[in-house]
Amino acid sequence: MRNQPKYNFIKNTSYALKGLKDIIKNESSFKIELILLIPAIAIILLVDISLYLKLLMFISYFSILIAEAINSAIERVVDLVTLEHHEMAGRAKDVGSTIVFLSIIVCSVIWISILFVS
Repeated sequence: MRNQPKYNFIKNTSYALKGLKDIIKNESSFKIELILLIPAIAIILLVDISLYLKLLMFISYFSILIAEAINSAIERVVDLVTLEHHEMAGRAKDVGSTIVFLSIIVCSVIWISILFVS
């Protein structure tokens, strides 16, 4: 049996919003990416392309925010386990950074392809 309370939509949503509030408050990279979402949405709305491509641009940008949240979770768990320098802790944090980096590359390729190639 799992040590997990029964599913409750309201409680789970409040946990998610609590996590979002915390990451906005404490993670500067997430704040920057969130601020950059404003001009990104403006570009998406102003460019004359199909709705499908607009959604693809939005989803690809949003994947950066998701990756940043995953990276923050990895960093916090590693810091919970040890604050001392440890090779495996550093490697775990590096992998989290790689997730963000790869999402930025994917987003950039999509945006460049849509805005400048098509």
